[in-house]
Amino acid sequence: MPRTIGILTAGGDSPGLNAAIRAVGKAAASAYGMHLIGFRDGFRGLMENRFIRLGPEDLAGILDRGGTILGTSRARVHKMDVGNGSPMDMRPMMRRNVEHHQLEALVCLGGGGTIKNALRLADVGIPVLTLPKTIDNDVYGTDTTFGYDTAVNIATEAIDRLHSTAHSHHRIVVVELMGHNTGWLALGSGLASGADVILIPEIPYSIDAVADKILHRKSAGSPFSIVAVAEGALSIPDADEYQRLCAAKDDADGDDRVQLKTKIADFESHQSRSTERLAEELEERTGLESRVTILGHVQRGGTPSPADRNLATRLGVAAADFIADGVTGVMVAVRGEAVEAVDLKEVAGKRRAVPLDHPMVHSARQLGISLGD
Repeated sequence: MPRTIGILTAGGDSPGLNAAIRAVGKAAASAYGMHLIGFRDGFRGLMENRFIRLGPEDLAGILDRGGTILGTSRARVHKMDVGNGSPMDMRPMMRRNVEHHQLEALVCLGGGGTIKNALRLADVGIPVLTLPKTIDNDVYGTDTTFGYDTAVNIATEAIDRLHSTAHSHHRIVVVELMGHNTGWLALGSGLASGADVILIPEIPYSIDAVADKILHRKSAGSPFSIVAVAEGALSIPDADEYQRLCAAKDDADGDDRVQLKTKIADFESHQSRSTERLAEELEERTGLESRVTILGHVQRGGTPSPADRNLATRLGVAAADFIADGVTGVMVAVRGEAVEAVDLKEVAGKRRAVPLDHPMVHSARQLGISLGD
């Protein structure tokens, strides 16, 4: 039997997935004589044994394609909906499928949720590796993720275009960017595009501080402003309430814990209008017309940037090398100029937030960009 590797993509799509699939397959074949099979639609496809053999003809021409040729899903391996109304642990079936194909390893491309799923598979004896992808750039244990650079490019171009209309109409333009828990994307694109205010989840904001910044610009002869805001950014009162609910949930049990989880879910759902409320309050406080632009899923679609193609290629080749050396149970991470294998147990369940002393935060403050605090 030929040596065989399995691969799947899980979670949200991200630029660079196809480049990574291509790199794993081509490096495995040319350097080690291995074959590659891909499971469709993430972990659900692994459970249902829906797969495709990925030969040279299948990997040709996909380096610059967005999305994923394999499809994706957000299924959880230990609590999978199989249509009977009760989530089930499907890891035993997944292990049987891995053994049926005699896989030397299963490569899982994804972010935080995928890493947790991969560790759960490793716990039942499935040899797995993960490659860190997400436009949020929040995977713990790696310096960066593929997909982030492309998203920053897309968001920066969008904000650049909004500058002209904000200037022409003397408006406040509030641009909502992805980033429910971390602000890497809003910070990177806001800094690159010259936003006047950048709001991220790591720094709760004061609406007064934001309004004062805009009024200062107005009095200085700039009657327009660009506000780049991560979707998960919270005002100081909202951040305090959210932390109070989370702390209470951690200390509660039984029905009290269930009720608090419901309150937290309600809080998070109401936050979907936070950007609109921010724009309304800024209009009231400054007297400037305000408009909201929500970039949404456009940030993670389309052709990956050269940087993301190169990063995904490096990680994919390294994954093939690690598999050939018998290394599994790891995430293939970028550490400085090197690519390293990091134990999944060190990274699963953790998130890489923006440090408050990060150079981009320092640069923003030195440039006079308001971070809302």
